[in-house]
Amino acid sequence: MRLFLTVFLVFSLFLNAQNKYPQDYFSSPLDIPLILSGTFAELRSTHFHSGLDIKTQQRTGLKVKASASGFVSRIKLSHFGYGKALYITHPNGYTTVYAHLQKLAPEIEAYIKKKQYEKESYEIEIFPKAEELQITKDNLIAYSGNTGGSGGPHLHFEIRDNAERPINPMIFGIDIKDTTAPLIKSIYAYPLDEKSFINKSNTKQKLSLIPLKSGDYIIKNIDAIGNIGFGIETIDRQDLAANSNGVYNIQTFVNGKQNFELDFKRFSFSETKHINGLIDYEHYTTKKQRIQKLFNKNNPLSIIKPIINKGVIAVEDSTNSVYKIRVSDYKNNESWVTISINGTKSVITDNKEIKTTPYFIKADQTINLKKGKVAVDFYKDTFYDDFYLNFDVSNDTLKLHKNVVFAQKNFSITYDVSNYKVEDRNKLYIARLIGYKNYPAYTYTKRKGDFLTANTKTLGTYALAMDTINPSISSNNFKKGQWLSKYRYLKIKIDDKESGISKYRATVNGKWILMEYDYKTKMLTHDFNDGIITDTKNNLKVIVTDNVGNNSTFETLFYRK
Repeated sequence: MRLFLTVFLVFSLFLNAQNKYPQDYFSSPLDIPLILSGTFAELRSTHFHSGLDIKTQQRTGLKVKASASGFVSRIKLSHFGYGKALYITHPNGYTTVYAHLQKLAPEIEAYIKKKQYEKESYEIEIFPKAEELQITKDNLIAYSGNTGGSGGPHLHFEIRDNAERPINPMIFGIDIKDTTAPLIKSIYAYPLDEKSFINKSNTKQKLSLIPLKSGDYIIKNIDAIGNIGFGIETIDRQDLAANSNGVYNIQTFVNGKQNFELDFKRFSFSETKHINGLIDYEHYTTKKQRIQKLFNKNNPLSIIKPIINKGVIAVEDSTNSVYKIRVSDYKNNESWVTISINGTKSVITDNKEIKTTPYFIKADQTINLKKGKVAVDFYKDTFYDDFYLNFDVSNDTLKLHKNVVFAQKNFSITYDVSNYKVEDRNKLYIARLIGYKNYPAYTYTKRKGDFLTANTKTLGTYALAMDTINPSISSNNFKKGQWLSKYRYLKIKIDDKESGISKYRATVNGKWILMEYDYKTKMLTHDFNDGIITDTKNNLKVIVTDNVGNNSTFETLFYRK
């Protein structure tokens, strides 16, 4: 018995040493069963997801509780992104984040509204002192919502360390029911240089994926030679939701030895931009499928563990290898893929075609291109790899390759607009032409003298566009001269169909009032409970400005006791 206790204690100490993250410190932020619409570090368009997206039963207004005691260290309210977000720092050094909130708890709401009225701005970011807003575990801190870039009602919940690195909350004991193994959707094989071939081809190959009764998969044997790599399209589903979520870990093995790993446990915000170097970016932009590359040339992502030869498999003639992929979720449900590789020199039937152009981009050099009135500047290390770029200018249209090569930092596009009339120049902006109809999408444009400049990470077709149309403004829930004594909210609808809304300002009887802007519904909303509007007769004035400076003014009268 004593021997058993000794072994048990040693084993327990070992487990505690292995898991440095506290298991009972953080509680659930909601009083409902936790069902996820998004998992930690799953792949998004331009970043890794930094928390858990917790479903709120398709509604807003659920009570959000502090996951642990601490103090409110940051409040950020914005039209986009996290929308209304609250940050609580805890004595153990971690910070929890609660985002897309409908509103904050009364004390916190009063605190931030005072700051908003002082600044005369809805969008605000405040860092309260530790003694200002003390929080006790499980106390009400907010109500769940759908603000900012949220695609539907839910709570975005994060845990960050003292270096502001997000960590998977499930590591801290936030429990999600999951007995379902990840789903493997497709496997691709990549010849990695001109001397490498897979099934007589020097081009990327989609492999035939065969599911087994066990839940694992095999691939029909492949013939290969040279340096090759693999890519995988995979998702995970939890038991109580059908959402296609991200997985927790991917490992690869060659003849029983691990040679590569993707560990989605923690990352830094500064590196999340490299997500499009992890995936097959051209495949994603053309087919909307995210293939994660299980090899790494020069991507600095910390989640990548290039154990042997950066995940690259060197296949020699007359050899046989077994390549395995293990995909697992946090609950250690796993799926395996087995690929048998025959090292065979064959007659090549499909050679990869390299399309050359006069413009060869070297990733480690600064490149300046100019034609007519348009200049493009690529800075050192804008791209991961060297490539031939398509570049042409016709009138005001810039054809800058296709959006199939990922830029890890901004490059600049500059137009000389001195040939335009002075009165027209301020109405111009740089637009990216998207879709088969070449719709002009506003790209943030800076003006300096006769030049317009846009910074972007996206290749494609650009053009000058002109916006001469003023924004539209209309009352939504009342009419001119109406009594609004029993109304809680004042609502105004605003829109701009060209360059988009840049800013707005609302006053009543000359006094600034707080109006929350929801870009998804195009609605401005004022809460009469702010207590700012105290007169009976009220003159409302709303000014809305678009991104090139066109503005509209809306004035009306309402009454309130």
